[in-house]
Amino acid sequence: MQVIVGVTGASGSVLGYRLLEKLKRIENVETHLVLTRSAERTAWLEMGLRAQAFRELADHCHPVEEIGATLASGSFLTHGMVVAPCSVHSMSAIAHGITDNLLTRAADVVLKERRRLILMVREMPFHLGHLRTMTALAEMGAVIAPPIPGFYNNPQTAMDLVDHCVDRVIDLLGIPNAEAKRWDGSSSR
Repeated sequence: MQVIVGVTGASGSVLGYRLLEKLKRIENVETHLVLTRSAERTAWLEMGLRAQAFRELADHCHPVEEIGATLASGSFLTHGMVVAPCSVHSMSAIAHGITDNLLTRAADVVLKERRRLILMVREMPFHLGHLRTMTALAEMGAVIAPPIPGFYNNPQTAMDLVDHCVDRVIDLLGIPNAEAKRWDGSSSR
């Protein structure tokens, strides 16, 4: 199962990093990473991590400028793509078919091939333009999944909140995830 993971420069680098960590532990999942230059800068500012830390978690890494990569073709079979976090800039480019880098081209391919595209849009609050862009993407088949955690599992740390969001995205990909904490109908207190 090949999954593309795109990481943009939006705040929330930990989302992409944690997604890569979790997918690495799941059998039969092969990850293809596209990291934007802005993502590299944000990861350093937020986490003190260089791009290499992300690359070490991925099975394959593709430079964002490499628009001739396998990911740019519909003939390259993937299970889907997650952009985590997804900047408003990248979201808007994807919505309008602006495929000037590998991340937006790969997302465009995933949409045109009717595969699962999940965007963890990281912005708050949303203005009407953001909402209209998200609506357009949803109409094209994308899943808009802002990192909005649930609190029913009584999270104790910020990483518990991140894990909840990332586990939901793995569920949205349709990949079995034994690590996910599930609601069992009662309080976990």
